[in-house]
Amino acid sequence: MKPFFSVIIPLYNKEREIENTLNSVFQQTFTDYEILVINDGSTDNSEEKIHLFSDQRLRLITTKNRGVSQARNLGIQESKGSIIAFMDGDDYWFPTHLESLFDLHQHFPEAGLLATNYEFYFGENNIIYPSFGLIPKGNWKGIVSDFFQSSLTYRIAWTSAVGVPSFVFDSIGNFDENITLGAGEDTDMWIRIALSYPVAFSNEISARYNMMAENKISFSDTAKRNFARLDKFYQQEKVNPSLKKFLDLYRVVYALKHKLAGDDEQFNYYYHSISKENCSLKSKILLKLPTFILKRLFVFGRLMNSNKMHFHFYTRLFKS
Repeated sequence: MKPFFSVIIPLYNKEREIENTLNSVFQQTFTDYEILVINDGSTDNSEEKIHLFSDQRLRLITTKNRGVSQARNLGIQESKGSIIAFMDGDDYWFPTHLESLFDLHQHFPEAGLLATNYEFYFGENNIIYPSFGLIPKGNWKGIVSDFFQSSLTYRIAWTSAVGVPSFVFDSIGNFDENITLGAGEDTDMWIRIALSYPVAFSNEISARYNMMAENKISFSDTAKRNFARLDKFYQQEKVNPSLKKFLDLYRVVYALKHKLAGDDEQFNYYYHSISKENCSLKSKILLKLPTFILKRLFVFGRLMNSNKMHFHFYTRLFKS
């Protein structure tokens, strides 16, 4: 019998975190799943950590290093489950996560994206709990009325807290392999799904975004990354103001990243695509700052606390 869930975990140099991540999967209350760990050319002892587990539901696939999009796409290709659940090799699920996704699918079988709430974990005494526009607080689940409006401050869909019915990928395609090193391949995917299918969401916090992990690809050097261009959604954003505002907030982030990297061409590409009414005052100020001042602000924050600075420097841009 095929499993209900296929859990896909790309793995690249996560020897310190992968055991805890896998243990959180094996502790799920919903047990009808397979796990596909795609070892994306790790150069540390990550693969040896996988061999510590003997559960027959776990499959290890080792490839040369090609990036997270290729690793996820290989996992999708090799998966057998009805629902694909994604997880990064340094994150954590609370025991009811898969059960929550299953419950969403049972109540909202028309949904092409199943998502639960999550937390940003900086340490036991420093946890940020997201809230979302148009989503009632408390114990709520349902179809999201406006995915993009609800994701303007925090994203409703975070990769380690979503499930996707396998047939959706047959309809809209897999992750864009031209986007690299966590530079928007997941955001690109969730946009494509949300434009084609209803999104079901549960306010239950069932996953943890581990901001203390080392070697996070989202902190990679901008010059080494190919960012989502976002222009593929040009026609849709012309008739969807919420999508336009959502994309413009990402354009602000990408523009600032390239400004910090000294890439004027890419900065201008994103900057000139932003509708100014979608840009908060603080974002406008940061975009206009001389590069050397922007760099000093960013470097000072990283010296104080690199992960927290990276998080707050960019997520605050999503708040008007």
